[in-house]
Amino acid sequence: MATAPAALDAYREEADRFIAALDEEYYLHFAGLKEDFVLTPIYERYADLATLDACRSLGEATELGDRGAIELWRFACEGYMGDLTRMEAEELARLETSLTAEVDGEEIGFRLLRPSIANEPDRGRRERLDRARVELSETHLNPHHVTIAETRREATMRLGAANYRELYSRFGFPLEELGAQCERFLGDTEDLFVSAFDRLFRRRVGVSLEEARRWDVPRLFRAPEWDSGFPATKMVPALESTLAGLGIDLRAQENVHLDLEPRPTKTPRAFCAPIEVPGRVMLVIQPIGGPDDWHALFHEAGHTEHYAHTSAELPMEARRLGDNAVTEGWAMLLELVVNDPAWLERRLDFAKPGEFASEAATGLLYFVRRYAAKFLYELELHAGADLDPMPQRYVERMYDALKIEVSDVDYLADVDPGFYSSSYLRAWAFESALRGFLREEFGRAWFTRPEAGSLLRELWSEGQRPTADELIDDVAGAELELAAVAERIEESVAA
Repeated sequence: MATAPAALDAYREEADRFIAALDEEYYLHFAGLKEDFVLTPIYERYADLATLDACRSLGEATELGDRGAIELWRFACEGYMGDLTRMEAEELARLETSLTAEVDGEEIGFRLLRPSIANEPDRGRRERLDRARVELSETHLNPHHVTIAETRREATMRLGAANYRELYSRFGFPLEELGAQCERFLGDTEDLFVSAFDRLFRRRVGVSLEEARRWDVPRLFRAPEWDSGFPATKMVPALESTLAGLGIDLRAQENVHLDLEPRPTKTPRAFCAPIEVPGRVMLVIQPIGGPDDWHALFHEAGHTEHYAHTSAELPMEARRLGDNAVTEGWAMLLELVVNDPAWLERRLDFAKPGEFASEAATGLLYFVRRYAAKFLYELELHAGADLDPMPQRYVERMYDALKIEVSDVDYLADVDPGFYSSSYLRAWAFESALRGFLREEFGRAWFTRPEAGSLLRELWSEGQRPTADELIDDVAGAELELAAVAERIEESVAA
């Protein structure tokens, strides 16, 4: 394909329609409005977007140094690799929905094994459930994960890069810098993690961190004792009142569509489908209750408000592509306000906000350390290393960070394409720095100040044109550092 401005404009338009079609299909299926989830016709209709020739032509256009062109090039390359691995991915999805395990005489679907572990009070049965999941993964799923990994490696070389890591460095991902930050974060928070996680395990599960096993972790985070404090009936009103405090009337946003209707096949977890950005953004909710459900709703509401306020004048790549740490950062900002004692005291009849905040901070520390270790492992995996030693490297990396041995069966299943783990890590850093700035400017209850909402709407209008680093530098004069996450966590755990 040609790379003249007119050709790039045509490519942008077609890519925009492709993403809109995917999001529409995602919305209809997971909102329970359409039984089948049919992607193949969409990919076939837009097959020219991700050919090898398109990738190479767009790669040539990036020589001018234009960030928008780089985003289009990345979009094409990811589409090219996704198309090559789509059949394996579809087979994995089919297996995950069809495989079952018999545990203690009970037939349990593969995807229900993890929730069953979380909801199971008996440690022995949790172990048997975990071993059933591991056996199914090893026998049925991992051969497909290996095929996907090998196909992706071959495709990367056809795209002109020595390996996946090099390709994403060319896309502008700060992989080496973030890797160094992850190493520092893991070292700096080691003692805090061991002491805080040991206390939480003893209180919640009745075992020490040293005695804990991987099948105890889902149970630790299930925390059913907090469910009554987060009732389903108060979820949407709490979101509406929180946004109202920032000067945003959720119900009056014509481009935001709240899907609240219960349906038998509707996914129980909230999600956002930005079908048109900013013209038609779907926030889908089927409230169940409990802190996890509240966190999911507020997280997706952060995405929703970001997309709904994005300027329609921006080019497609600034509205739909760009640095995903930005939209994940906005999602984290609203998600983590649920843990704030000042917010809890205002929005819920909550008896122990300080205790909940401390436990939530311990959980956040676990997940950030987990993602830091996962990212460092992915740097090794995607540098072209032979796959044979990688299961053991995965176990070693995760154990060093979490002090609990994970299963080596997950060494590929736990890897997100496109180094998306880096987006989450940088989003946590973005949220921590921005939250600190908002508290300094507007007080600890910044979420009750319309002036804070005005600032957020101004920043949301930029879509994903700036990177998370540029945004936080512009707003707070700060650097995007995981050290800010450590400070944020230490404050709450100590409290």
